[in-house]
Amino acid sequence: MCRGVIVLALGITTWANSQAFAADWTIGANIGNVPWEFAERDGSYAGFEVELVQELGKRLNRTIDIQNLPFEGLIPALLSDRIQIGIASMTITDERLKSLAFAQPYFDADQSVTTLASSSVTNLDGIKGARVAVESAATSDIWATKNEEKYAFESISRYDSMGPAILDLQAGRVDAFIADMPAIAFYIKDKPQFHIVDRVPTGEQYSLIFNKSFADIASINDVISQMKQDGFLAGLHKKWFGTDPAKDSSTVVVKPLPVAK
Repeated sequence: MCRGVIVLALGITTWANSQAFAADWTIGANIGNVPWEFAERDGSYAGFEVELVQELGKRLNRTIDIQNLPFEGLIPALLSDRIQIGIASMTITDERLKSLAFAQPYFDADQSVTTLASSSVTNLDGIKGARVAVESAATSDIWATKNEEKYAFESISRYDSMGPAILDLQAGRVDAFIADMPAIAFYIKDKPQFHIVDRVPTGEQYSLIFNKSFADIASINDVISQMKQDGFLAGLHKKWFGTDPAKDSSTVVVKPLPVAK
């Protein structure tokens, strides 16, 4: 697959061949994961986490390449040192912390259940025996797999990104889509044919994920603390979600670097 690469230096975006420019940071992004990282009509990348890493590069005087990778390809790319940073509204988990590193969290989230507005499903219990869709290797996939017996799902269909899952939901090939609450809420805000019927409490927190050998982890974490204190992250929250973050949320409160329990 041919992937576009964004080259950023001090906040200025240009197109370049990745072979001709050795950036300080190579960042893998799950493009299509709105509103976190997605492609604009002109091919440029935008989103909450795209703006976050752009600002990190600017403040730390680092150049960055953003490469489009499917969610399930990010961890292998980090482990092989093909990339140093991953952005994909990535949930901090003990399992991931065994082999990789995270910055402090900057967003709190849960999962959700989305159906067609015409569906008879009205809550989480309503998906018992249903055909459900999830994003492959994401927290929704982990949750659905763990709860497959409890809810007796007829099937679990796994997708590389949200778009194809929503298309299959609209076509009636699946009955419900389990996905990150903030992402799906943004995606369907102007699509009245879809409806979020329930929240699935998971207590997730999102952050940047790194190869453990990456030299800039501590510096990036320090700048994220500054971004919380100076309101930059709160501004991103307001821009992309339309509301101010809760004062006690990880978007506002400085947190320690995550460690495996």
